Amino acid sequence: MTPSATPQNLTLITKATELSVRDILARARVWLRTKGLADETCGTVELALAEALNNIVEHAYAAETPGGIRLVVRLSPARLVCVLSDQGAALPDLKPPGGALPDPSVGRDDLPEGGFGWFLIRDLTERLAYRRRAGWNHLTLEFTVNRA
Repeated sequence: MTPSATPQNLTLITKATELSVRDILARARVWLRTKGLADETCGTVELALAEALNNIVEHAYAAETPGGIRLVVRLSPARLVCVLSDQGAALPDLKPPGGALPDPSVGRDDLPEGGFGWFLIRDLTERLAYRRRAGWNHLTLEFTVNRA
């Protein structure tokens, strides 16, 4: 992992693996806590990032050739902006999935294994944006800042 930080920015670059997702989340949470963000805000950001990072690991790259992930976090007095970038496969139709919840009225055994992540990401963020440029995916997640 390649970390870099300034007082209001954090950059982490790593390989797209399950273990590196844990490391990136831990480092981001420590940085957010040092900036005085409330536990609830840190948890919200961590959960949204975990879903997005796991999507990159599981879907952007072929399992046998994981590529890289870059996370850039920018903090202002009222907003926290996280930009995840990778050179994996583009999102279908060049936009994030809708994020509708699967039908909860079906039996537990009939619930799909996936489909909840994009709902969570959309629900937890104030703004979500995606763009693909020059072979790179850029997913931007924005949050309102609550201080401890």
